[in-house]
Amino acid sequence: MSILLLGGSPALPSSTGRLLQHLGDRLAAIGHRTSRLNVRDLPAQALLHADAAHPALRAALAEVAAADAVIIATPVYKASFSGVLKAFLDLLPQNGLAGKVVLPIATGGSQSHLLALDYALRPVLQALEAKLVLGSIYATSHQVQWSEGEGVALAPEIAARATAGVTALHELLAVPLDAEPAPVRPLQAHSYTPQAA
Repeated sequence: MSILLLGGSPALPSSTGRLLQHLGDRLAAIGHRTSRLNVRDLPAQALLHADAAHPALRAALAEVAAADAVIIATPVYKASFSGVLKAFLDLLPQNGLAGKVVLPIATGGSQSHLLALDYALRPVLQALEAKLVLGSIYATSHQVQWSEGEGVALAPEIAARATAGVTALHELLAVPLDAEPAPVRPLQAHSYTPQAA
């Protein structure tokens, strides 16, 4: 199963990008194939003009289409997700996330932006017909620390949410997304022998 790490931060480096890579590394460590697409690396002119015919944008849209799951990461600005991410999501077809599991994550300056993912980003993901949008992971920049020697260090509550997100994604992708549930046998099909009192 392939997982696309979709980075919506216009900055490099960023807390958002580091949190995204941390999740990607953990999923890769348990056997998932991951790839990364940073929206900021796409041609700005083509993105702003919604030129879906541009080769770079065509290739990026094909990456989304080929993924089984997408982790979408964004910083929160003005109580919403980033403009560059919005510009890219607007290029996806109406069913651009159909059949996919999506894990939204975000970072922001304070806990006051905590609900931005649910009120701003989640409706867009559902409008793009995502099969399932998992519970969001939101962290402040103070909860995602970085050092050259140690790499990313997450605050305990964010580490727990990251573990839950990785586990949920792993378990969902262990079963084909289009698999039919096992048929339930009618009660009459179960053998029953009365026991003597």
